[in-house]
Amino acid sequence: MFDVYRNGKRDLLVLSTGSAIPDAYSTIKWRKSRKRILRVSDEIRSTVQRQGYYARNLLDAKK
Repeated sequence: MFDVYRNGKRDLLVLSTGSAIPDAYSTIKWRKSRKRILRVSDEIRSTVQRQGYYARNLLDAKK
C-alpha cells in the first residue's frame, strides 16, 4: 500500500506505507490523503521501489 501526500503548490509525493518523508521534501508542508491507496501505476511503483519515493508537480503531468 502507499501513502499519498500533496501540498498547496499542486505537488504530489507517493511513499510506501509507513515511510518517512525524505529530507529533501521535509521543509514543505504536506497533507496526507485520507484514502487508502492500494494500486498505483507501474511507473510510480518502480520509482518508489528504486528511490523510496515518487514526486511530481501535477500541473506538469497534464502537459
